[in-house]
Amino acid sequence: MNDIDLGAFSALFQEACFKCFGHAVASPLTETEAKLFYNKVFETTGLVIGWKSIKNYSTFLLAGSPGRSENPSVATLDTLARYVAGAPYTTEPERKAEAGHYPFWYGYRERWVAGRAVAVGSSAEQRLASVGSAGPAIPWAQARPWVWWFAGGIVGVAVVVGLVLVFRTGMGESFRDDFHSLSMDSLAARDWWVSAPDTVYWSKRADSNRGLTLYTMEGDNWPDPIHKPVMRNLLLRRLPCTAFTLEWHFDHFIPRQNWQQAGVLLSEDTGFDSRSLRVSLAYNDYNGVYPRSGMILLQAIVSRAGAKPEEIAHVPLFLEDSLRRNPELMKDLEYSALRIVKEGEQLRILYADGILANTSFRQIASYELPLDFHYVGLFATKGYVDSSAIMPVRFSYFSLDCEKRK
Repeated sequence: MNDIDLGAFSALFQEACFKCFGHAVASPLTETEAKLFYNKVFETTGLVIGWKSIKNYSTFLLAGSPGRSENPSVATLDTLARYVAGAPYTTEPERKAEAGHYPFWYGYRERWVAGRAVAVGSSAEQRLASVGSAGPAIPWAQARPWVWWFAGGIVGVAVVVGLVLVFRTGMGESFRDDFHSLSMDSLAARDWWVSAPDTVYWSKRADSNRGLTLYTMEGDNWPDPIHKPVMRNLLLRRLPCTAFTLEWHFDHFIPRQNWQQAGVLLSEDTGFDSRSLRVSLAYNDYNGVYPRSGMILLQAIVSRAGAKPEEIAHVPLFLEDSLRRNPELMKDLEYSALRIVKEGEQLRILYADGILANTSFRQIASYELPLDFHYVGLFATKGYVDSSAIMPVRFSYFSLDCEKRK
C-alpha cells in the first residue's frame, strides 16, 4: 500500500467510523465496537468485513505508533467506500458481476487525492466542509510520518508474509461448532458470515433448536448461461490451511424432490467465478427424456472458471422405490455425516449413515485435485427447479482440523 492509498484508507476508515458511531474515533476499537461496525456494514451493504480485521485496521491507523502492518484488499476498501457512500445493498457475487472493477473505492481515492489541496492550517470546520463526496483530507505533513515507518517496515512485513505463506499449511488449527448460538454477533465471533441472506429464511436459522437450519431455496453455483449463480444464506468462513479434514453432520435430512440438496462448498474466493468443489447429499430423478426412479445420492462437483463442471463422485445411496417399499430404510438417514480429507493434491470423500450417531465413515471417492481452497461454506439449495419445495435442512455439527506438516 503506497502513501496515497494509505492516506485515502485512513480518511475512509475515519468516515466509516463516524457514520457507524456518530462521532470521530481517536483510539483503536474494542472488540464490541468492531463487532457493531461489522454488523452495520453488513446490514447496509450486504458485504462482509470481518470484525477482527476491522479491529486490526483501527489499531494500525489509530494506535499512534508503528505496529503490525495492514494491507486491506481492494474489495474491502470498496466495501468501506460503499458503506460511506450509502450504496445500494448487494451481494458478493452480484458485485463481482456488476462492479468487479470496484468503482466506489477508486472513485473515493481519486476524490481524496483532489481534496489534499486543502491547506494544512485550515480549521477543522473548513476541513469537514471540504469532505462532501471527497472525504476528509489528510495534509502531507501529517501523513508523512506514516510513510517513513511504513516504507522502512515494508521489507520486514514482506519477509513475515512470506514466512506465513510458506509455513501456513503446516500450522495446526482446530475448530468445532454445534451451532448452539446463531445470533449474528455470535456467528461473527466464531468467524462465520452469511452471503446473499434471504430476509425470510435466514431469520429461521434457529427455528429447530437442534443446530443450524438452512432451506433449499432456488439457486446454485453451477455455471449456467441463463441464471446468475447465487446461493442464498451460504454460511462462510475462511479456510486457514491447504491440508485439512472437514466434517459435518445432518439431522434427519431426507431430500425427496429434484434437486433438493445440502452440503459444503469449498472455493478459492467468495465469488462464483473461481474454481470450487461442491459436496452434497441430493435427490435426483432426472435422466433426460427417459423416466427413472428417484434416488438420494452423494455428489461431488468440481467447477472451474470458464469450463464445464466435472462430476467426480456420483454415488447412489437409496432408491425412491426401495424407500417406498421399505420405509424403515429412512432411519439410515437420521444421522448422515460427511468428511473431506485433503492432503496435498489428494482428496478423499467419506460418508457415514445409520440410526446411530457414531456409525463409522467409509470412503466413497478419491481424487487428485491440485487446488488450494481458501473458503468453506455450508449451503442448502434446490437448483433452479420450480416444482421442488423449499425444505429445511438441519446441520448439527461442523469441524475443521488443519493437518500439521509431518
